[in-house]
Amino acid sequence: MENQTLVKEICPTTTQKWVKEGALLVDVREKDEVAQLAYDVPNIINIPLSVFEEHFTEIPKDKPVVMVCESGGRSLRAAGFLVNHGYENVVNMEHGIIRWVQKGFPTKGDTASVLGADGGCCSTSGCC
Repeated sequence: MENQTLVKEICPTTTQKWVKEGALLVDVREKDEVAQLAYDVPNIINIPLSVFEEHFTEIPKDKPVVMVCESGGRSLRAAGFLVNHGYENVVNMEHGIIRWVQKGFPTKGDTASVLGADGGCCSTSGCC
């Protein structure tokens, strides 16, 4: 069987460029996770994965969308769901808020909850 990738993945650095160009971030973490530590970007909405199927239509189809979560797994599932429901300009951010924090990108809240969660600095793991 041919290996197909339905969802393009981008790194946090590329996500920063997308945000500056007006992309919408969709954080699929649960409300309590977002209350503890959130992405500090202008265009972001929170639709927890636990209720995603009921609320995904709140995501506009006419603008670029970057799916995000803590480590990239839940957001990848949600991005795949969107692609399967007709969304065309959707990507997933690899490594989630863990890598976002490691790169020093803007957040609101307590970064101690994710620092060290990845086992070390991203400069040794080959991320962008």
